[in-house]
Amino acid sequence: MSRRLAAALSAPAVAVTLLVAGAAPVQAAPADRSRVLAGWTQTAASSYGNWLAARADQARWAAYGFDWTTDHCSKSPDNPFGFPFETSCARHDFGYRNYKKAGTFGTNKPRLDSALYEDLKRVCGKYTGAKKTSCTALAWTYYEAVKKLG
Repeated sequence: MSRRLAAALSAPAVAVTLLVAGAAPVQAAPADRSRVLAGWTQTAASSYGNWLAARADQARWAAYGFDWTTDHCSKSPDNPFGFPFETSCARHDFGYRNYKKAGTFGTNKPRLDSALYEDLKRVCGKYTGAKKTSCTALAWTYYEAVKKLG
């Protein structure tokens, strides 16, 4: 029997054995991993919302092998002057970590940094007057920092 045929015949047997034993078979990451990752790392508010929903239900996406770890805004304050930047920074970390893992970080970094800036500006859009001006200035500072140092 050829090795290829033996492998083809043994794979279903292993899956049946695992199912009978109560363990789920190990699955490869879904083929659309890069599409899903790209969808969650765009500049649009809908992309942010979709990522936020997925983050709240990480178990559903476990087969994709995404890295959800974050240090939030790294060495900068997560909520400078009370402006809640923490979740925007977490999405930025998600993009950085997962594109590095995929080996395509360099081509995606500018978009990831722009997405952070758009996310931060949406946070600032909830304010008015001088508070909004201050928040927007901080958003620009965070964006410039990640663009140069990130």
